[in-house]
Amino acid sequence: MNTETKEKLSPFHTTILVHMIQTGVMALILPQLLAETFGTNGWITVLGFGLIATINILLIGAVYKLGKGRSIFQILEQSIPKFMLVPVYLALAIVWIMLGCMAGKEYILIFQMYAFPTTDPMEFKLIMDLLVFWLLTKGLYNITKASTVFFWLFVWMFFLLFFFYTDFSWSRLTPFLFKGGHFTYLESLDIFSSLLGYEVVLLMFAYTNQKTKFVKSVLIGNGMTTLTYSYLSIVTFGVYSLEQLKNKAFPVLEMLAYIRFPFMERMENLLYGFVLFTVLFSILMYEWCALEVLKRIFPKLKANFLAFIVMLTCFLVAYVPDTLNEVGDWLSTLSMIECGIAFGLPILLLVVLMFQNTGRSPAHE
Repeated sequence: MNTETKEKLSPFHTTILVHMIQTGVMALILPQLLAETFGTNGWITVLGFGLIATINILLIGAVYKLGKGRSIFQILEQSIPKFMLVPVYLALAIVWIMLGCMAGKEYILIFQMYAFPTTDPMEFKLIMDLLVFWLLTKGLYNITKASTVFFWLFVWMFFLLFFFYTDFSWSRLTPFLFKGGHFTYLESLDIFSSLLGYEVVLLMFAYTNQKTKFVKSVLIGNGMTTLTYSYLSIVTFGVYSLEQLKNKAFPVLEMLAYIRFPFMERMENLLYGFVLFTVLFSILMYEWCALEVLKRIFPKLKANFLAFIVMLTCFLVAYVPDTLNEVGDWLSTLSMIECGIAFGLPILLLVVLMFQNTGRSPAHE
């Protein structure tokens, strides 16, 4: 029996992992999307999106409780023939591989644009994918421990927002709510996608026990992300005017450019490098989900070989979109699909569990 089977996730590691998966490049774009979509005081909507994510997590928690901690594969395969589930498994694996791939490519293209404009972005992508592959082969328990280490390397950046208090003006947070925005459902989904990532816990049931306090840990992780995004958005809305926010592609990154230290120039390049720690785990956990599904489809193949196939596919597909806009279009489409998975898969599992429990109840009478 391997270590991963013996060890179960702790509440703290689970909370930090969820927070790290949710936090990523979207934090740099989020204030601009909020200003564009909702207008004045658009930051308030982050709390609403956080509440929607909470409802989704409670749905997942219901699956976990009714299924008594069984994996989603065991739940589905008890009622549905496996040959019918294989196409569904493959579709899920493809979506998760693509999500991880595009999230990594987006980070690399922004990093290249600001720091290394003459370097081939695929060179950076190769290094990132090798690191993801190495972590992928270590198993979920070691991944969660690594996420905690990387969390402490990243979390200090939160205190950099204190630098902008002198430029913060309450007058920019007008008494008007949602004026000057242009609401669309597509952009709203893009904003909600900044909180996505918690849904990967659907595949973590088998790695938990009662001591994990699974649902509570996931809720706390989502709460941490929601509060962090809200605070970041408030500061950004107080530093920039609404029109400035609408016209800036990466307002948070441009804010970081105003930080000056006597011993370093171009501070934002260094700080953006630290964002890699969170992006890495967003990519890693989507690829881990794809790997878990593929292990179910091909149980006779070694996990490390499947991990190699996953990361090779991830790297090769990254060649297709060349520009940041193209990557953004891919991510928007994939995010819509992932929103459907995040809500649809728990509902499907709950329906299956209700049928299973109904069919089992006469036997107990």
